[in-house]
Amino acid sequence: MIVTPQFMDFSEPLALQSGASIRGYTLAYETYGQLNADKSNAVLVCHALNASHHVAGTYAGQDRSEGWWDNMIGPGKPVDTDRFFVIGINNLGSCFGSTGPMHDNPDTGRAYGADFPVVTVEDWVNAQARLLDRLGIRTLAAVMGGSLGGMQALGWALQHPQRVRHAVVIASAPNLNAENIAFNEVARRAIVTDPDFHGGNFYAHGVVPKRGLRIARMIGHITYLSDDVMNEKFGRQLREGIDLKYSTQDVEFQIESYLRYQGDKFSDYFDANTYLLITRALDYFDPARAFGGNLTQALARATARFLLVSFSTDWRFSPRRSREIVKALLDNRRDVAYAEIDAPHGHDAFLLEDPRYLNVVRSYFEKVLSDAGPPQGAKTPSGGSAAHEVASVGVASS
Repeated sequence: MIVTPQFMDFSEPLALQSGASIRGYTLAYETYGQLNADKSNAVLVCHALNASHHVAGTYAGQDRSEGWWDNMIGPGKPVDTDRFFVIGINNLGSCFGSTGPMHDNPDTGRAYGADFPVVTVEDWVNAQARLLDRLGIRTLAAVMGGSLGGMQALGWALQHPQRVRHAVVIASAPNLNAENIAFNEVARRAIVTDPDFHGGNFYAHGVVPKRGLRIARMIGHITYLSDDVMNEKFGRQLREGIDLKYSTQDVEFQIESYLRYQGDKFSDYFDANTYLLITRALDYFDPARAFGGNLTQALARATARFLLVSFSTDWRFSPRRSREIVKALLDNRRDVAYAEIDAPHGHDAFLLEDPRYLNVVRSYFEKVLSDAGPPQGAKTPSGGSAAHEVASVGVASS
């Protein structure tokens, strides 16, 4: 499936949660499949921290350019683009085509840098809604995402409930716990204390805070993998052809080499200010905050049907966090399906090939396809609890 990025410009100001606003911005996006005549088959896919609008397919003439969820989305795949019209949108503040800190501020003519306004999940959802308005799409058959993308899917169900029939929330959480905020803060400190950061205005100095970005990526990568996967893949193996050097500076273990490789690669393509913005958006997301921490009350606004998926070894967004969402939705008599996949890959499992996981999503999208009605209300016609399924795939039910 050959795809081409598209760009949409917006001149009207977008009001942000912080009280600031942004105008003269561009959103990069891609579409896959065909929008049907009544525009009822649209699926919005929201991306996670270091991903983009390039969700599926490949670029003409480019090797190894597969979209980040290409195993999930495409012709004949779980989200079948022969039947659905899928949209991927790059978030505002990113570094993959949408307006971000490295772009010029129309008010100054200089790169935003550290002056780019703080954006939240709620802001991203509202910006995405504007793009969908331009495409003439009023109602989404489904909105889906993993990790930070799952938070956006949940945000859609709360901010625009009348526009969402189904919400698919994968490997996500209703908010970050203290440990996750701590990981984000350590990563941010690595970036802002890099001498090449220059208070976020490093563009003017012609440098990139690569050391900070490398460390931030290394920290993040450790949290995305499970202990089992790291030990199976690397264990205590030394790099090929070397023995212990009794040095505090040399790279001796394979896991050290792997993390440095990941850090080096990340620092070549990701923007430091974007990393600060996106991790802060993760920290701020908490729909229950306005309800005194009561998630059930917060989710009362949602009218969509839901699928939630979690993975047994994901300790960054653990199954317990997905169950919190499931319980709050069931407390509100919403239609909920939940699958907990026994997978060894940690948080990264939501991106990987697992037939059980992919089949859960495939089966759910058969339901999405058959549901041509309006978004669901709080109760079934009889006034009883909405139908729900709680499945546990390869792990004992709790």
